[in-house]
Amino acid sequence: MLFRSFFDEQLAHMSYLVGCQRTGEAIVIEPGRNVDWYIDTAKKEGLQIVAATETHIHADFVSGAKELAKRCGAKLYLSDEGDANWKYQYLDEVNYELVKEGSVFTIGNVEFQVLHTPGHTPEHISFLLTDKGGGSTEPMGIFTGDFVFVGDIGRPDLLEKAAGVAGTADVGARQMFQSLKKFKALPDYLQVWPAHGAGSACGKALGAVPVSTVGYEKLNNWALKIEDEEEFVKLLLTGQPEPPKYFAMMKKVNKVGPAYVNEEEVPALQTREQLDEYKANGAFILDVRPSQQFANGHYEGSINIPFNKSFTNWAGWLINYEQDIVIIANKEDVQSIRKALAYIGLDRVVAYVEPAVALNGEVESYEEIDVHQLQQYIKDDRYHLIDVRNQAEWDEGYIEGAQHMMLGTLADRLHEIPEGKTYIVQCRSGARSAIGASILQANGFKQVLNLKGGYLAWTREKLPVVKQS
Repeated sequence: MLFRSFFDEQLAHMSYLVGCQRTGEAIVIEPGRNVDWYIDTAKKEGLQIVAATETHIHADFVSGAKELAKRCGAKLYLSDEGDANWKYQYLDEVNYELVKEGSVFTIGNVEFQVLHTPGHTPEHISFLLTDKGGGSTEPMGIFTGDFVFVGDIGRPDLLEKAAGVAGTADVGARQMFQSLKKFKALPDYLQVWPAHGAGSACGKALGAVPVSTVGYEKLNNWALKIEDEEEFVKLLLTGQPEPPKYFAMMKKVNKVGPAYVNEEEVPALQTREQLDEYKANGAFILDVRPSQQFANGHYEGSINIPFNKSFTNWAGWLINYEQDIVIIANKEDVQSIRKALAYIGLDRVVAYVEPAVALNGEVESYEEIDVHQLQQYIKDDRYHLIDVRNQAEWDEGYIEGAQHMMLGTLADRLHEIPEGKTYIVQCRSGARSAIGASILQANGFKQVLNLKGGYLAWTREKLPVVKQS
């Protein structure tokens, strides 16, 4: 048997290629939209991808299962658990087999046994893998998807918070409690292969180690130590991070079936006037340069989301799926940026423009200040401090006088900001606040300052904070 794992650091997404070397067949588990990863690896190893599967209808990335069905002729093994609201709706386009608790299927001499493990979502399943080609009759490990992570478990509140299905968080938490009983009954030696690692919003305390074992999680995972259901439900639902806006769209896209990947080249704009025209027609002007470069000078109306590990997450929060997207970036980076956006279904990239062209004319800028300057400014009514950190960070302490507006919601709450001020934007370290500063300027709040070093710099200087009692 051949086993390969793939990690997309921007979404903390884990996927896997499992192949039977005797028959030359392979399956992809939890495929993301960038299916070239899997196809290239399979070819290198002398395997043919004949199947793909996933544990549930994902909310945080576009599934590559349908793409693999088209590109490789892969048969899809998909969940038949859950009610009518959680059934796949694109099955007439692919070769498929629906599976549920107790189902077994094989890829060459590798066997997969299905467990129904609801809680994160009603249709969620897990897969026990047994390498029968290697002579084993006992499973080697379990693909847990968003059920059990390293050090954490899947959150049950996404259907309610992101997809708007009222009353499902408590039900999901109780289903998760029951599903974990199945997990605890598994042999300690089984390896655990989850769909996400640290940095994913599908849990609240995911570990950075990519794999674990059932026995290790029994000893160390907080959720597996709690025996009382009411205590478990309360703790599981407390402190979950805000689900990104795009999660609701991902559920819909993966349920009805994603569009096939667009391979056409992104056209380049040659003049600033062309960029002006796109902006006038409502396009989202996305500047992906580092925040310091953007601060020093940028095209008016552009939003700065630096192309780094957090790029895809914040793009999903801030870009409307109904908008065309024009990227300000160097030509050599455009394809990678486009793929990162496509990973969450932001497919409307209509053009790109080189920074030199976009900045050939009048530009805007903003300055940074340090915490000692902030200490003086917040005493002056002409300044207004905006804290764009998450709710959990705010609850742990904040700078007196700050207005809390989590970055992902800032653009929707501009009407709550007092007019006629100079606005100081602050986060934990200065990175998210730089994005916030760009949002404010693009929406007409021109006098903007970014706090260098953020809340961490403030507390390092032992300056006063307010803490919730």
